[in-house]
Amino acid sequence: MRQTLAITALLTAMTVSAASGADLSRRSIPYTPSPVSYAPVWSGFYAGVNGGYGWAAFDNGLGTDKMKGFLGGAQLGYNWQISSFVLGAEADIQYSAQKRSESATVGGIAFTGEEKIPYFGTVRGRVGYAFDSFMIYGTGGVAFTNFKASISALGATVSTETTKTGWTAGGGVEWMFMPRWSVKAEYLYIDAGTTTLTLAGVTASGKLTDQMARIGINYHF
Repeated sequence: MRQTLAITALLTAMTVSAASGADLSRRSIPYTPSPVSYAPVWSGFYAGVNGGYGWAAFDNGLGTDKMKGFLGGAQLGYNWQISSFVLGAEADIQYSAQKRSESATVGGIAFTGEEKIPYFGTVRGRVGYAFDSFMIYGTGGVAFTNFKASISALGATVSTETTKTGWTAGGGVEWMFMPRWSVKAEYLYIDAGTTTLTLAGVTASGKLTDQMARIGINYHF
């Protein structure tokens, strides 16, 4: 009888010990949630805004008039991603504060002359290579540049302007920092070709160029 009780007590103790060990084993493994990740996809429409600084020049053969200032605008585009290659098309329209002014006194009358680029736009193709969430790209296409000149004296202003079609080329880098959102840094060169303005009976012709560095943010639909 005593032997039977001893065996029973031993089996009970072993059962309780095994159950406690199983509980401890289960409690010792912490729960770790699976990390959420995404594979950047560059294909599709996107739209965004940008801002930067520009350096323009009007070279008339006798000298170069330099215009500089801030610029800002908006862009709209579409990408096709093929493996790591990204092909795209983008159009943008830009407000520009690039200008140059100069004052002189002739015959006791103060004159102020000003040259500026009020706005410009581009329609470009893009070819890029994506390193996961980063992309480097080259871009080029057509540019439309508005160029304006004016002379002010005795409270009156005479002005003239023209819009020239030329070419543009450049490149940049873009980073998709979260799903659907990317930021970019870009450089563009614009050659508007020979530009002619006639102001107050005086005609001036020269080569109009523009360079800019800008950053932007895009939302991908």
